[in-house]
Amino acid sequence: MTDHAAFKVVMLCRDDVTSRIMYHGLLADWNIIQVIIEDKPSTRMMLQRRIQRLGIWTVFGQILFMLYTRLIAVRMAQGALKALLRDEKLNDQPFPPERVTRVPSANDPRVIQLLRELQPDAVVVNGTRILSAAVLASIPAPFINTHVGITPRYRGVHGGYWAMACHDAEHCGVTVHVVDEGIDTGGLLYQGRIDVGPEDSFVTYPLRQIARALPLMSAALRDVQNGGLRTVPGVGPSGIWSHPTLWQYVWHWLSQGVK
Repeated sequence: MTDHAAFKVVMLCRDDVTSRIMYHGLLADWNIIQVIIEDKPSTRMMLQRRIQRLGIWTVFGQILFMLYTRLIAVRMAQGALKALLRDEKLNDQPFPPERVTRVPSANDPRVIQLLRELQPDAVVVNGTRILSAAVLASIPAPFINTHVGITPRYRGVHGGYWAMACHDAEHCGVTVHVVDEGIDTGGLLYQGRIDVGPEDSFVTYPLRQIARALPLMSAALRDVQNGGLRTVPGVGPSGIWSHPTLWQYVWHWLSQGVK
């Protein structure tokens, strides 16, 4: 970390496995001075918004799928998950408490206050809700996000899974991009493809994607440090994806072997 010690990085994220892997993966080379962790949004409010946008039948199917994932799929994938962590040398240990500040939302006024006090050179974002204009304008540093999908084709969530379900393995991967006020619409910095094997599933895609993203995020931070952060245009149609319903998932599994 010697070359980068004067370059200050703040993480703004959720407390989940991909955020912890990103933190530990960057820590060897970058001076992460603070981790700001937002609480999960209210489940009730989230479901109400989804129902308004997608309809109650679709949301019901998504809930069934999430229950299947938590109660069955994660348990079935434990061996593959452990092998991925070992083979990719990923560290998913908890954040050190002394580096952590918890906030109710990534858009809370406390976040703006913290960022102005810390004055980081870059903010690494992972898994938060859409950031407000006030947060993005609070400091002159760039906010850089890891999106588990190739944008603009696979914006939203579960981009790796949807690429495979759409017979589009060529665009199964990850994007590192500048954050704006849209849903994964910020300028592209780096993209990388992942290879999916028969042992992979909905549960393992995110770990493969975050492993691929680590060197890309480090490259983006080097660009910021060197004053050479440049975005490139995305290629292909733009699409935004949501959680699959249980019946969509079963159909793709039985008809295509995508699980």
